[in-house]
Amino acid sequence: MLFLDYTLNNPDTLTKYKTAAQISEKVLAEVSRLCVAGSKIVDICEQGDKLIEEELSKVYRGKKITKGFSHPTTVSPAAFVTPYTPLRSDEKEAAVELQAGEPVKIQLGAQIDGFGSILCDTVLAKKADEAQDVIEGRSADLLLATYYANELLLRLMLPPGLLTQGTDEEKAKAAAAKPRTQSQITSLLEKVAQAYECNLVESTTSWLFDRNEIEGKKKIVIAPGEGTKGEGVPEVGEVWGVEMGVSLGSGKVKQFEQRTTLHRRTANTYALKRPTSRKILSEVQKKFGTFPFSLRQLEDERDAKSGVIECVRGNVFRQYEVTGDKDNAPVARLLTTIAITKNGITKLGAPPALDLSKVKSDKKIEDEEVLKILEQPLARNTGKNKNKKKKKKPAKKPAKEEDEDEEESDDE
Repeated sequence: MLFLDYTLNNPDTLTKYKTAAQISEKVLAEVSRLCVAGSKIVDICEQGDKLIEEELSKVYRGKKITKGFSHPTTVSPAAFVTPYTPLRSDEKEAAVELQAGEPVKIQLGAQIDGFGSILCDTVLAKKADEAQDVIEGRSADLLLATYYANELLLRLMLPPGLLTQGTDEEKAKAAAAKPRTQSQITSLLEKVAQAYECNLVESTTSWLFDRNEIEGKKKIVIAPGEGTKGEGVPEVGEVWGVEMGVSLGSGKVKQFEQRTTLHRRTANTYALKRPTSRKILSEVQKKFGTFPFSLRQLEDERDAKSGVIECVRGNVFRQYEVTGDKDNAPVARLLTTIAITKNGITKLGAPPALDLSKVKSDKKIEDEEVLKILEQPLARNTGKNKNKKKKKKPAKKPAKEEDEDEEESDDE
């Protein structure tokens, strides 16, 4: 019997992850441009989903490979923590518009053959046709705290000693070190948040990804709430969805009154009695498999709203409650899909790096341990020379500069 290798040892697996990630990144950039003050959230979500479907149709054509969403497009306003995707048929929620200056969390993702890449970025909603000026004040504090906490967390995901240079003895000693505990990880991240007078969002969770699975057996829970805890440590050969959440408030969360519209099929079976319940279960299995979906993506939204009740009660679907900051304070989130290889961390799909020249704060990180970790690379230089690609000849440089360039190329 033939067993297919779905690990990262199979180059096809990595290619599928990367292709899904490229689609996710492209659509994320497009959706970010749609997040202007006065835009309706439901319109943006629908447009994002349409773009994902269009991009998926261009890849792996004519092959018997499943393609689809690893996460629907969600757009969460200022104080929202969880992904939010309102329904067109809920008049009040369909009318919700973005407000100028509020931090908006965009989350979405594509999957190919069950290998999903999910991304989340936070952008400040600006007025239409308004150039993004320098961001200052508390918005800047929030974005910088989230950015640096995320960069720190990614480095804390590296297995001990993986990138250690030096003698075999030094490498062996570094590799034998114990990985940081999850409470140690939270403690370091808190130092970053507090440097900007912010707080970590309660129970922010990073998950191990697998084929057709975005909530694997391992998870890292930051600032865990009551009854929640992480389990397992990241290892070479794994793919993770790494999440960071920071709040201008306490970081504690509460359930919001908005309808739960985001669900995911579980592995459980249950004899559904209602025809509408059986109908939407069948539709979900066909379209989304075990990945999250929004009720707004189903054929008949009204049927979905009634049919989903029995599916949740029978534990056939898991519902993602709509939660937000307890103080209704602004929240920022980032989510990156990474692969951990023998050479370090590869960002398969990531939100764009924050333009630090446009974000100004009078606060900064001063903790020496944190600063030292932030200086570390995510991966080792594998010696691949990217400069070998043909490029336009620049204007003639002074001989000294040319020599320096050649030396740099040789070093890579």
